[in-house]
Amino acid sequence: MNRRITRAALLLALTVVCQSLRLVLPVPPIFSTLLIGSLVNTCLITAYLQAGWQAALLIGAVAPLVAFWQGLLPLVVFILPVAAGNAVYIGVFHLCRNFSWLRAGSLAAVAKTVLVYLAFYQLVLRFALPLPVVRGLMLAMSWPQLVTAMAGVYLAREISRRLKPDDHLPR
Repeated sequence: MNRRITRAALLLALTVVCQSLRLVLPVPPIFSTLLIGSLVNTCLITAYLQAGWQAALLIGAVAPLVAFWQGLLPLVVFILPVAAGNAVYIGVFHLCRNFSWLRAGSLAAVAKTVLVYLAFYQLVLRFALPLPVVRGLMLAMSWPQLVTAMAGVYLAREISRRLKPDDHLPR
């Protein structure tokens, strides 16, 4: 139990650090989205594998809060669809855990991408946001979500292969 809590805490801290990289990396927004999204998704799947689904869901809920505080999400209502997308990502990966890594990761990535894109599409219609903000949000919530979710699964797989496994945690 202590090992799981420690791993969860470390992965939560790592997720916050990864998200904070956008504040210090002088890179174009799309590169920042791809890099940081991949790192955050890696933390989510690694948390699932190494600390359990509860830890992964907690980290998945905290990540959009941090994004909002950093100004990446312009409205507080955008926190919920990102958190829901993260929960779907973890949930589908969990449901497909007996499939191959590629299949489980692909299904989880597609589910997250579809949910987040459709939710943001509905939300941006309801708020009077400037067109450049809408375009930027919709771009960030489209194909980069799929790419970063797939990269997260791949990187988490490589990391988890190197960590000492716990037999009681889901595989």
